[in-house]
Amino acid sequence: MSNLPAELIPAIAAFARVAQCASFTQAAAQLGVSPSALSQNVRTLEKRLGVRLLHRTTRHVGVTELGQQFLDQVMPALQQLDSAIAGLDERKDQPAGLLRINLSHVACDLLLKPHIAGFFDAYPAITLEFICENRLVDVIAEGCDAGIRLGESLVQDMIAVPVGGTQRMVVFASPAYLDKSDIPRKPEDLLQHQCVNIRRTTGQIYHWEFQNKNRHFEMRVSGNLIGNDNTSLIDMVREGMGIGYAFEQEVSDDFDRGTLMPLLESYWPSFPGFYLYYPSRQHMPRKLRVFIDYLQAKNRPQADGKVKRTR
Repeated sequence: MSNLPAELIPAIAAFARVAQCASFTQAAAQLGVSPSALSQNVRTLEKRLGVRLLHRTTRHVGVTELGQQFLDQVMPALQQLDSAIAGLDERKDQPAGLLRINLSHVACDLLLKPHIAGFFDAYPAITLEFICENRLVDVIAEGCDAGIRLGESLVQDMIAVPVGGTQRMVVFASPAYLDKSDIPRKPEDLLQHQCVNIRRTTGQIYHWEFQNKNRHFEMRVSGNLIGNDNTSLIDMVREGMGIGYAFEQEVSDDFDRGTLMPLLESYWPSFPGFYLYYPSRQHMPRKLRVFIDYLQAKNRPQADGKVKRTR
């Protein structure tokens, strides 16, 4: 980059954002400019470099081979610029700046949503952008400061801190469904029931997991309803559409109210829960440090292993 005029740096940053989003429209929205202006910036850069950086069609934007080589070389420099700007924010009285977090939908529902208002009360100078998607992504390539996923899904070479403690998966149904069906006494009984299935990001149907003493096993259940959004599926179980399977925290209030009934409790599996992960401990921005501390404090497990609901 030392041989490039300084005025091309905004165009390089624009190209990097388009490459990360694979979309001029999404990149423009993130940068607060029009797609046409963004496209012109990238074309100017391509003309100056004398190479095509992006493949463009009406439906898709992709990086060319030379474009990917260029992106790999300039990203460290762009990240240094981001760090320099963040460093200026860190000199203010309060942590400030944009904090981008990538996390699954269920992590957002359980760990983040209940505490958003309190976080902004404590740190009004931070702008929090959260990107909810169930697929596991490269947070660096996506331009995010950190991600939140289950411990079993973490990639290598990341610093990870636990948030929320041990989790349990639970089986449940509505009173209306159980009024017209036999209550299952063991996991094998589920094969005679309508079960609400979850489709994973891989395209496969999730096999329900169970444990009994030291035995851990999976079952493929069946039913007429399949979805990829836990919240919607739980709503349908509340309406009596079948037996559901979810994180205990998602339905614990329903258990207390009696709107959902727990089933097969002796078979519920426990496992390490969610982790917030990020690339490096070096030069961690204060905005990320306070976010981690706040999230851990608000999702701290109690002595019984459950997460205390605080706001």
